[in-house]
Parts: sequence; C-alpha cells; structure tokens
Amino acid sequence: MSTPFQIAKKISFQKQKSDTRFIVRLSIGATAISVAAIILTLSIVNGFQQSISQKVYNFWGHVRIASVSGAPLNDSASFFFNLPYIQKATPFIHQSMVIAYGQDIEGVVARGIPSSTEIPFLVKGKGLNEANSDSLIHKIIISEALASKLKIPLDSTIKLYALTGSDLRQRKMKVVGFYHSGIEEYDRQFVMIDIHQLQNFQANKNNIEGYSLYVKDLNRIEQANNELQKTIPKNWVATKIVDYYPQIFDWIGVQTINRNVTITILLIIAIVNLITCLLILMLERVHMIGTLTAMGANHNFIRKIFLFQASFITWIGIGLGLLIGLGLSWLQMKTDFITLNESAYFIKVLPIQINPIQILYLIIGTAFTSYFSFLIPTLWIQHISPAKAIRFD
Repeated sequence: MSTPFQIAKKISFQKQKSDTRFIVRLSIGATAISVAAIILTLSIVNGFQQSISQKVYNFWGHVRIASVSGAPLNDSASFFFNLPYIQKATPFIHQSMVIAYGQDIEGVVARGIPSSTEIPFLVKGKGLNEANSDSLIHKIIISEALASKLKIPLDSTIKLYALTGSDLRQRKMKVVGFYHSGIEEYDRQFVMIDIHQLQNFQANKNNIEGYSLYVKDLNRIEQANNELQKTIPKNWVATKIVDYYPQIFDWIGVQTINRNVTITILLIIAIVNLITCLLILMLERVHMIGTLTAMGANHNFIRKIFLFQASFITWIGIGLGLLIGLGLSWLQMKTDFITLNESAYFIKVLPIQINPIQILYLIIGTAFTSYFSFLIPTLWIQHISPAKAIRFD
C-alpha cells in the first residue's frame, strides 16, 4: 500500500475519539442518505410510470386503428397478425347506454369486445366466455364501483337501454364479473359485453369501430405506429394510445421532471457536504500538512492523502446508501406497507421498480462527481506555508 493511503486510513479510522472520526462518520451518513434517497426516487418514479401506463395499455392496447371518417371497419383482424411486431389485435365497438337495476339507473358506455378476450382487471366472477356454456344468455361485466353504486350483486340480471336510430332498444344482461382498474374515469363509465351481442343489439352484424393493437416491444410503439400507418388502407388511421389520452401520459411525464429535479438537489447537497467535510478535515490537519511539507513531501503527496480519505467516505457512503435504498425498495415490493389514495394516484400501494442500469449509472455518476468535487478543496494545500502551518493552532 502507498504511504498516502496508509496515512489516510490511519487518520480516518483511528479508534480514539476525535473530531476527525466524528466528521468522517457524519459525512458517510450524509452520503448514504443522499444515495438511498436517489435510489428510492428512481424506483418510485419508475414504478409509478410503469404501473399507470400499463393500466392504460391493458385497457386500450398500445395503438388504436380507426377510420378517418368514423365509418365502420371491415373485419380484418387477421391482417394484423401477419405483422411481426404485433402481438395481439382486438376489434371493438362502443355504444352509449343506460343501465338499470331496480329503481336505479346510470349512463354507461358499453365496450364490445370478442368474448375470448381476457378481461383486464377482473377481480370477481369470470370472463365473457367462461361464465357458462349457454350462448343464449347475454353476459356483461361491470366495474366494482358501478356495482357498489347501484348495489348490483354478482350473477344478478340488469337491463340495458340504448337509442338506435329512432328505436329505444332494451336487453336483459346477466352480470358475470366485476373489474376494477383503479382509474375512476374508466370504472365509472365502461361496461364490457361480447362484441357480437352488441352488434346484434345495434342490428348491424358487421359494425367494427376499431382495433386495439398490442405490440411485442414497448420500446417500439412509436416505430410500430409509423409502420402501421404505411401498411393500413388510406382511409384508416393509426394512433398511439399516448396521443388518445394525453392528460394521463402528460401527468406521467411530469414525474420524470420531478425526479430529475429531486435527484439534482440531492446530488448538490451531497457534493456540498463532501466539499465542506474535506475542507474541515484539511483545516484540522493544517499542522500535519505543514510538518509533511517541511519534511519534503510535495503537494501531490499531501493531496493524495485527502483524496484517499475522501474516497473512504464516498465509497462507504455509496455502499451504505445502496444497502438502505435497495433494502427499503425490496421491503416495499414484498410487503406493500406504504399505501396510497387510489382515487388520486390510480393505484392502491406505492409501486417500486428497480432498474439495474440506473443503479449502475448512479454509482458511477456519484463517484465521478465526488472525485471531481474533491479536487477543488485540495487546491488550497499549495497555498499553505510550512512555517505558519507548524505554528497553526
């Protein structure tokens, strides 16, 4: 080991109580808290963005295909399966209706989808094709919020009313399942029925409003949308779901800004803490600096002592910060001990998503920034006069 390293180790971890020992521990603690806070910030924002966007994608798909004029589309779902970047294509139609149970009524939008489609967020009951084998029974899935509001029990019969042209149509439906997305706008508004039943209800067996497409790679949604626009007929249009619901995705994007601001503030605090710590340690060791200089040690030798000392603080702080930050993140992932107001945040528990690449960048960035910051106070060493430093008290 080099002599500067040995000296730095000696003065940093001496067993007897001293101001240096206290300052080193305080700086390690501050660095650890900053690193842990950054890890938690990254994990929470990642969790929010992934959880909420995935909810919207599960409900609507990644890309929507519709007619430019709003006219019905042909049943061409098989066309989309030939595209290598498309995982699933689901036709749908929408119809404004009134749901009635007992004396209560509520305006809803019926979303017609194939009965084989997996119902997103299903919490009770079964899917449209799983409820029973009797195809003559008209089945419907409603949200838990709507069921609670109208006091509709599972497997009960409700009535749907819709105005088709000048005719008021009515149909009895059996409630076979409840879903709960956590997004109040969806839960309050949408009910789900078999697309063929809704087409028959509208007296138009070929009516398809659009297709919900699911891409295989979430990172290629933009590319898939552009390629689809070149492939589909001219009177069709492909639109990303992000553009259909900008209010939700803009809110998700704001979290990135908040994350960056928070991390910047934490890094500044950590840097100021380390620079202040090193300056105090140097001031405390002015007599040692003067003695070493008088003995022939050059400025580079003395600078290495304090850089090694600062390195101890940085790497121990980073290590403890990783342990605390990842530990708390793992604890939340396993126990969900922190809960949220679902009506405000769309989710019940605080979501966590740890990105190893971000953690690696954090370690490298913190270390690089710290080393660069350490060079500033060490420049003061060359201005210390050995004669004055030895007399320094």
